[in-house]
Amino acid sequence: METTLRGVGVSHGVAIGEVRHMGTAVLEPPAKQIPAEDAEREQARARQAVDAVAADLNARGNLAGGEAQAVLEAQAMMAQDPELMADVDRRIAVGSTAERAVYDAFAAYRALLAGAGEYLAGRVADLDDVRNRIVARLLGVPMPGVPDSDEPYVLIARDLAPADTALLDPTLVLGFVTEEGGPTSHSAILARALGVPAVVALPGAGELAEGTVVAVDGSTGEIFVEPSAEKKAQLQAAAAQRKAALAASTGPGATSDGHRVPLLANVGGPADVPAAVEAGAEGVGLFRTEFLFLDDSKNAPSEAKQVEAYRQVLEAFPEGRVVVRVLDAGADKPLDFLTPADEPNPALGVRGLRTLLDHPDVLRTQLTALAKATEGLPVHLEVMAPMVADRADAKAFADACRAAGLRAKFGAMVEIPSAALRARSILQEVEFLSLGTNDLAQYTFAADRQVGAVSRLQDPWQPALLDLVALSAEAASAEGKSCGVCGEAASDPLLACVLIGLGVTSLSMGAASIPYVRASLAKYTLAQCERAAAAARAADSADEARDAAQAVLSGE
Repeated sequence: METTLRGVGVSHGVAIGEVRHMGTAVLEPPAKQIPAEDAEREQARARQAVDAVAADLNARGNLAGGEAQAVLEAQAMMAQDPELMADVDRRIAVGSTAERAVYDAFAAYRALLAGAGEYLAGRVADLDDVRNRIVARLLGVPMPGVPDSDEPYVLIARDLAPADTALLDPTLVLGFVTEEGGPTSHSAILARALGVPAVVALPGAGELAEGTVVAVDGSTGEIFVEPSAEKKAQLQAAAAQRKAALAASTGPGATSDGHRVPLLANVGGPADVPAAVEAGAEGVGLFRTEFLFLDDSKNAPSEAKQVEAYRQVLEAFPEGRVVVRVLDAGADKPLDFLTPADEPNPALGVRGLRTLLDHPDVLRTQLTALAKATEGLPVHLEVMAPMVADRADAKAFADACRAAGLRAKFGAMVEIPSAALRARSILQEVEFLSLGTNDLAQYTFAADRQVGAVSRLQDPWQPALLDLVALSAEAASAEGKSCGVCGEAASDPLLACVLIGLGVTSLSMGAASIPYVRASLAKYTLAQCERAAAAARAADSADEARDAAQAVLSGE
């Protein structure tokens, strides 16, 4: 009998297939004492296992490239954390086996993360995955992870670690469903990059029996269990219609009445550029430069290394617009040489621009590298600061850009509600705004973007969030300046129309989403988008806002 479940759709497309469950987590190793003379041997075993897991994660990252590479390299560094290893050695010295010492040391560190504020608590799933991989290697059992199958399937998991998501084979994994996670979690972002339909935050997903046929709609978040032949045909027809619309939609982004909407790509480095070019991106709306810094958490990359990486991205978009975000360190992206290790709540502490203003030499080197990278290139460079709270922040950043001799537009990201509320003041110091809707939602609703339990508050359709977008866009329009969106909200084809209706002037997203958004915008006039935006803002919930906008655009 067909039943319908609903989670949060995070990656477009439809997948129909049999359920396969993620491999089970490693069992807790037994607690047994070892003789003192075995301690050195056990410590060596632990170090070998840790190094092997770190090497495997780095290898997976090299294969995956782009954003996935940075995430996996961060996990590899987590595995080899000196404090963790010192704790493992200490536990072995007092009689624990290597596997039990690793298990207990990670458990202690896990408890610290879980209580260290929302951002770091969101890294617990990554930490658990690293622990499981090390313990599995020590026990000599299969690694937890994606099941072996010769036939395509729909993957079901409690959550997906980045190491698993990054190397999913789209020819076998038709789509995936998780019980936890949110629309801006690592797995969701990587799923969109892969083009794999995905639904997250579905309570009870793990109860779906192995082999059950399900249909996953990654756009609506609906899961149809044992769908009828009629439902399958309906979903497949809709998917075919979307595919045809994508193929027919080419060229620059625009509404059906010719209102131009530049469609830009979010990139983490040179490895992401080919997909952006292939998708027809008109430039880069968010170049996340922190991934360059995450290669070595103890030292900043040299000016020369930065120049090389920046130039590779800039050269890919001659005459195009490239918006670079300077280093966004802190919170879930800690760097040993920059961020304090003992902040009680890193998400609300020294992160983003605050970190850079505390370390002006790091900011100066990055801005100088950007200036040198543009030499001789016809690209239109724009540089923006993360986590701008007020006009003083914006002025400090603009002054630093000028002092570095940077010939570019200077901008501010709107990720803190105060920046949206006082956008016109901030625009006295900078030339553009860019809305990071992921962080803006999490700070507006006090809802961690990595926690599935509060995912409804991370929904970018929340009317309060749309109000803040509208405030920012109205302020930019009044000042004759631009206001783009570079958060994941821009990747939703329906919401993209609403954002344009709110006054947003450009949209930036993962490359895989660009064709969907281009096709959606091409179906509606600017006036229709404006009416849909007004209807969405008049609603009282995210679901009501989405339905109201859909009703307007479908002519109901």
